[in-house]
Amino acid sequence: MIALSLAEIASVVGGQTHDIPDPSVQVHGPVVIDSRQVKDNSLFAAFVGERVDGHDYADQAVRSGAVAVLAQHPVGVPAIVVEDVQTALGALARHVVRRLGATLVALTGSAGKTSTKDLIAQVLQRKAPTVFTPGSLNNEIGLPLTALTATEETRFLVLEMGARGIGHIRYLTDLTPPKIGLVLNVGTAHIGEFGGREQIAQAKGELVEALPDDGTAVLNADDPLVRAMASRTKAKVILFGESGEADVRAENVRLMDSGQPAFMLHTPSGASEVTMRLYGEHHVSNALAAAAVAHELGMSASEIATAISEAGSLSRWRMEVTERPDGVTIVNDAYNANPESMRAALRALAAMGKGRRTWAVLGKMAELGDEALAEHDAVGRLAVRLNVGKLVAVGGREASWLQLGAYNEGSWGEESVHVSDAQAAVDLLRSELRPGDVVLVKASRSVGLEGVAQALLDAEGEVAAR
Repeated sequence: MIALSLAEIASVVGGQTHDIPDPSVQVHGPVVIDSRQVKDNSLFAAFVGERVDGHDYADQAVRSGAVAVLAQHPVGVPAIVVEDVQTALGALARHVVRRLGATLVALTGSAGKTSTKDLIAQVLQRKAPTVFTPGSLNNEIGLPLTALTATEETRFLVLEMGARGIGHIRYLTDLTPPKIGLVLNVGTAHIGEFGGREQIAQAKGELVEALPDDGTAVLNADDPLVRAMASRTKAKVILFGESGEADVRAENVRLMDSGQPAFMLHTPSGASEVTMRLYGEHHVSNALAAAAVAHELGMSASEIATAISEAGSLSRWRMEVTERPDGVTIVNDAYNANPESMRAALRALAAMGKGRRTWAVLGKMAELGDEALAEHDAVGRLAVRLNVGKLVAVGGREASWLQLGAYNEGSWGEESVHVSDAQAAVDLLRSELRPGDVVLVKASRSVGLEGVAQALLDAEGEVAAR
């Protein structure tokens, strides 16, 4: 974090200093919410969680090097006491971002946020020092923590913004006001919470509404609900996609036998060929979004194409491809799942599995509400249409819908199987896998199927207890 005195922090967050002998002492280490992550000269924010009260670790944090604690009551060590720690953390992030003057790029969407954020960061890092959201810490706590890692050298701040309802992104943009706002897509992820795609579009569009008049909205030309968001901002609009009307577009898109996409990138500054290291055709749209942001920030088509071609995956369990010594390939895409990402992953599996036997180990897609049965059924049917060798549906009711969809699609569906849990899936696969097979593992995060992928890579082959 940029150096701030305890007195200045207290003023910014509207707090009172307690047990602080010298308020001029500066914080220039990170702001952390886990006492185990404390470093010298850091600030420890004490949150009260469902199981743990951070205030109980205040003394440990200071002994580990924290200058002070951001707390809701005195804790017997140097502290800035506030009414609400989360509100105070947001106020501190807002202050730091405005003081820095770095260009803030914010992005949202129903699918692909984290992968696109990672692409943008890797491209912009070639131009200037860049800070970006680690993993998918995109909520009201993770976002300010990320912003507070910026320093005086930071020129680009790339922040992923998630939404659980109307008004959430508006709150996040108030904490960290963006100059460039990117909306990837409006899909069915969390549709059970929102109530419909129109409501999801309303929530995601709060990002473009937050842009200043001299800002830029980067919108997906291939998604009608996203493209319509142009009317919700006075900022400049850049369109990306495969549409001929897109300012940044892809032509000659193809998926290589490895499952990695290639295409010709066109920007207003020129064209250049891209061959990606990432897996799945869905990454083409993510790459175009990153290219549009980079173009707006002054990078040439050739610079962007080179950066995207060399970019890898920075976040775990997202189309993470590992080949075992016996030639079995494990595709771990188990971080999360929704209908759009399920379809993309299955298509990537089909491309990677040409001439090889393929397995789709799939589980529940959460938060689909009334659409859950139809969407799980459709994914099972798609696996059949893509000629995936065998579907292993893992879990309860939703898994049975996946298996039933495959069975009802045609005779191939008889090759599908429903197992009760992750360990049962591992036991089945260990008994039937043969060299050269390709295994996709994917489900919503709550299912924990990453354990299946790891067990298939470990010699012991056991799923770790969650």
